[in-house]
Amino acid sequence: MLGDDHPGPWEPQVGDTVRDTARDRIGRVVARTPPRYALRPLGGGIEWDAFPTDLRPVKTTDLLRPSLTEINKRSSRGHLT
Repeated sequence: MLGDDHPGPWEPQVGDTVRDTARDRIGRVVARTPPRYALRPLGGGIEWDAFPTDLRPVKTTDLLRPSLTEINKRSSRGHLT
């Protein structure tokens, strides 16, 4: 049995950065029109809709992974800048 101080299920809020597991994309919540959330890519771009069941909180590693992948590609080609 859950106590009164137990947090409820996680619900993204406008402004939160989330992972859309259905599309394997990271975006910022810009609106909510039940039952969907509107997400926008972090660098800007075209919004897309996602269902709450497909959204997860973003971890720091999720945000760093694309940058590290690009750095590793450049490094393997001898371009370190």
